[in-house]
Amino acid sequence: MDATSPVPDARTHLALQSIRELLAAQRRRIRKYAESYQDEDENPGRDRDQDHGAAAPTAAVSSTPLPPAPSAREVLEALSVPALLVAPLLDDDGRIQDALYVARNAAALEYAAERLPQGGVPQWSRPASLFERFPSLAGSPLPDMLTEALRRGAPQGPTLVEWVMTTTHGPVRINDQVRVAPCGEHLLITWERGHRLHMATAAQQLVRTCWAEWNLGDGGVDPSRGFRRVLGIPGHADIPTLSELAATVTPENLPDLYRTLYDVILRKRTSVCELRMNGAGSRVIRMTAEPVRIAPGGLVWALRAVLTDVTAERRRRATAERAEREARRQRERAEAVAEVAGVLREAVLPHFQDEPAAYGLEATTVYRPDAREAGVGGDWYKARRLPGGSLLVALGDARGHGLAAVTLMAKLRYALAGLAYTEQRVEQLTEWLNELACADGAESTATAIIARYHPERGLLRWTCAGHPRPVLLRDGTARQLPDPEGGPGLPLGVLPGTPYTAVEVSLRVGDIVLMYSDGLTERRDSDPDLDTQRFLDAAQECLGGAAPGAGHDALNEYAERIVGELDGPHRSDDATLLVLRRTAMSASAPQRSTSAP
Repeated sequence: MDATSPVPDARTHLALQSIRELLAAQRRRIRKYAESYQDEDENPGRDRDQDHGAAAPTAAVSSTPLPPAPSAREVLEALSVPALLVAPLLDDDGRIQDALYVARNAAALEYAAERLPQGGVPQWSRPASLFERFPSLAGSPLPDMLTEALRRGAPQGPTLVEWVMTTTHGPVRINDQVRVAPCGEHLLITWERGHRLHMATAAQQLVRTCWAEWNLGDGGVDPSRGFRRVLGIPGHADIPTLSELAATVTPENLPDLYRTLYDVILRKRTSVCELRMNGAGSRVIRMTAEPVRIAPGGLVWALRAVLTDVTAERRRRATAERAEREARRQRERAEAVAEVAGVLREAVLPHFQDEPAAYGLEATTVYRPDAREAGVGGDWYKARRLPGGSLLVALGDARGHGLAAVTLMAKLRYALAGLAYTEQRVEQLTEWLNELACADGAESTATAIIARYHPERGLLRWTCAGHPRPVLLRDGTARQLPDPEGGPGLPLGVLPGTPYTAVEVSLRVGDIVLMYSDGLTERRDSDPDLDTQRFLDAAQECLGGAAPGAGHDALNEYAERIVGELDGPHRSDDATLLVLRRTAMSASAPQRSTSAP
């Protein structure tokens, strides 16, 4: 096999011993049966207790004269295989130069009619040159076989002889197992179709399958040609007996082999097992075995088995199972992360449409998570009532995806909520938030729009930290709000000590402000200006010629239309749209303190 079998431990030794005893017991049964059968054959109908000393009757020698020996033609026709009798023609060196037809039998004519097109074999009625009629035979092993049979006076073959015959219908390839035997002064060529044997051998190689029959009486083995190759046995090594085969099987498979042998030998039924062989190759052989009985219902005389090398199949299955386990582990992890992320999302991304109503605002949000990252990302938003009578409104996008991003955005969101209670201006709030992100590490970067709405003046003051600027929708036209003086500020967490400038915009009743994250518009390798224009076009087109109807539901429907227009399979980040609309001032609006910034 591939390698020497290891020294067996005690359990393996017992398993091997059980298999040997099972086989030895069956051998004893077969021998006992054979002895009984032989005794009955020698003394038919006699009592075994009779005296065996009596002389057996002697057969009389017949004086009838023998019939005459059959002729060469009669012997030739008696052969069941195609046969051709040829007369050798030798050259000066004693090698066969040509061979002349002398006779052929009916089986040869039937073969020609079956294998060759009608009229493909030249007609002949007298001795004719074999190699002139079939020139390609001269280049085959046949001339050497004829020479050796004549020189040695001994049969040659079987040898595969392949040759091509040109006919009016095209070339015909023929391959046969040929034998050549001396026959007086002539040579007898017989052949059988060889392609069946070679097809069987090729099939064994293609599917790595072989077969064998083990004689349980004497331990003999009759294997197929591919047996050694399938089991990894060197070409010069003997075919193993069943006991020797068991010694090459790994210990964990010995019980399966014993069960199969027991089923076949004693239960007399077909059985299947898989055997992993010892050695570096670690071959896995599927063995399908059946009993060969002396007579129906009688003793099992031999075990016939088909053996298939399923090593590659098992390796593929093991690889697939590992991949499946890994996929299951990743899926379970993703589900766990999704569950945690869902809880965080509900905690961090609030439903705040009722709170801005006290400030004369209607508000709605549409959030689309990145499905690849457990349903949550770095987008965040905030609307919070402040003691001075103003309303904090913010939207941001923390760097990254998954739990790392949601952790960062939670830090920023809650930090902003606390800092806003200082009643400092939004410029200062943004600077503080930047310092906090810078102190958190190089990876803690984010973009944000931080705004405060003053309801008594309808004034929105906002800063930009590397984020897409808000869009104002007024009188059916969408336009981006202007940059702060000096341009938009750096994203949070990039550079400490960065100053930020606020922009003021007065909102009329009916004005709509749209704040969004770049995941809604960003395309791979796209131009940011084109992304912005795409958003402006969608915001305006989704109006349908009229402003959204009154009430939160109508505003939310408009926001959903915008997101539906821009969203798609191209998106590689989570996306958020926050919509504010100024309405008539509510009587319950909180009063602004004189110190509010």
